[in-house]
Amino acid sequence: MAENNKNQNQKQINIELDEKTAEGTYSNLAIINHSVSEFVVDFISMMPGAPKAKVKSRIILTPQHAKKFLKALSENVARFEKAHGPIKDYEQPAIPLNFGPTGEA
Repeated sequence: MAENNKNQNQKQINIELDEKTAEGTYSNLAIINHSVSEFVVDFISMMPGAPKAKVKSRIILTPQHAKKFLKALSENVARFEKAHGPIKDYEQPAIPLNFGPTGEA
């Protein structure tokens, strides 16, 4: 048993959270793209009536970490819904996205 506790202690990571990061960033839209080596998640803030949405944060993950993130998020959503009831998924109209530079020949 003592060895099991020792292994758990060795796996702990000290994580530093500065004040600005602790405030968080609001996002109400995420766009996900991927290549063979990475997943890119852009978190976007869209305000009603604003002519432009803005990428507030971009997270780049390896495929392995993307899968671990998916599992962790799924488990947390399940716990949330168990405690608070199902999350309603409202149908939203398609959003035309003009993202990135326009192509030129």
